[in-house]
Amino acid sequence: MSKLVFPFAVTTDRVEQTEAFGARLARLVLDDASLPRYVALAGNLGVGKTAFVRGFASVIAPGVAVRSPTFALVNEYRAAGMPPVFHFDMYRITSEDDLYSIGYDDYLDRGICLVEWSENVPYAMPDEFLRVLIEKTDPSEPDTRRITVTSEHSSRLQGENDVYSFT
Repeated sequence: MSKLVFPFAVTTDRVEQTEAFGARLARLVLDDASLPRYVALAGNLGVGKTAFVRGFASVIAPGVAVRSPTFALVNEYRAAGMPPVFHFDMYRITSEDDLYSIGYDDYLDRGICLVEWSENVPYAMPDEFLRVLIEKTDPSEPDTRRITVTSEHSSRLQGENDVYSFT
């Protein structure tokens, strides 16, 4: 069992590793009720945000088909006895009215929110959230990416002594 201190980062070189890292973070969020239930995903188009969500959702709703909600704006993944996962894609959101039209605020306290393109809606972020930044690291290695997880707006999560089990 390794220890986790925010912020932390990993490098993956296969989609399966990105999915596995998403699954590991899901287990951590489920096991520690003090962690935010809002995960803001950021990164360029095609960098692996949906693969990360696929791994995360596999822990909570095994076997669910995860697809980017680009046109639907939100997909829900559910399994008995687990909190629902709400997977948002904010790529096409241009105003608070767009968020209102999908009932965005109603989702925030009902489960775990995974939000792709969260940088497009900074005005709609909760007070505390985990930020997952996914970046390609080497143009000659298109499957290699660095995934950095930070906690935002919470001094408890950002302190030097914050160590979590991460298996």
